[in-house]
Amino acid sequence: MAKKPSLDDLRREIDAIDDQLHDLFMARTEIVKQVREVKRGQPVKIRPAREDRILYRLIERHRGPFPKREIARIWREVIVATLSFEGPFSVAVHMPESEPSQTQADERRTGLWNMARDQYGSFTQMTGHVSRQRVIEAVKNQDVTVGVLPVPGRDDADPWWVHLASDMDGTPKVIARLPFAGSPNGRGGDMQALVICPVMHEPSSDDGSRDRTYLIVETDTEVGLDRLTAAMNKADLNVCFSSVAQNPEVPSKWLHLVEVEGFVTEDERRIGRLSEALGEKPLRILSMGGYGTALTDKELS
Repeated sequence: MAKKPSLDDLRREIDAIDDQLHDLFMARTEIVKQVREVKRGQPVKIRPAREDRILYRLIERHRGPFPKREIARIWREVIVATLSFEGPFSVAVHMPESEPSQTQADERRTGLWNMARDQYGSFTQMTGHVSRQRVIEAVKNQDVTVGVLPVPGRDDADPWWVHLASDMDGTPKVIARLPFAGSPNGRGGDMQALVICPVMHEPSSDDGSRDRTYLIVETDTEVGLDRLTAAMNKADLNVCFSSVAQNPEVPSKWLHLVEVEGFVTEDERRIGRLSEALGEKPLRILSMGGYGTALTDKELS
């Protein structure tokens, strides 16, 4: 009859496994050093689609009682530590001013900050900015690596996304939507945020089905959102959200923000069909980036 292992025996087994895990982290870091050399010269080394693919794959293969949310949290820390190892990495967060009586504003301040911390690590340098424009400028000037801003609303009085309506090199793009793996203890409530960074939009899944894309359609006249949605549908672009604002640089021009399902590029056929479906030649149709959709409660259960 096999002897039942003692508590000390089991602890020694755990210690041995911990040593193996630590060895693997060190071995992984040696590979990251090689990646750093390959990326040498790139001003921004973050690859959000690659990060999403890592989490999708690991959560899908996970087995056993260890909680998936904690697995996701561990790997976010590992990923961010890798980013910091490859080069400087920091975050700017929109933190609006609020009076003590403005409970909603206080919650927004806490929610955006906490979501940024959950996504980008416990020890990453983070700074708060009252102005949304200042967050965008900090990213443009490469004072920080990424910026965290509230998700656009249809009735925003001063929409920040209009400042991303540019095809100039270095213009920040949307790269992520937060929270990605849920909010610990539900902090932040139902609040969501977008992350911006001047990197190329890449698909986070082979068929692009897990992605969402933001497009900006610039026109000489305001296009009704119902008409815009109908044109999008004709172009086989499924709309998740839309909004409209005047161009702050040229008030006579109108900017229409549309979030669509899937990974969409500016030069694919659907964009040409959208231009035709609108019945007038848009001045520009720009990609404002996109993101891989969050891990669902079902995936994390």
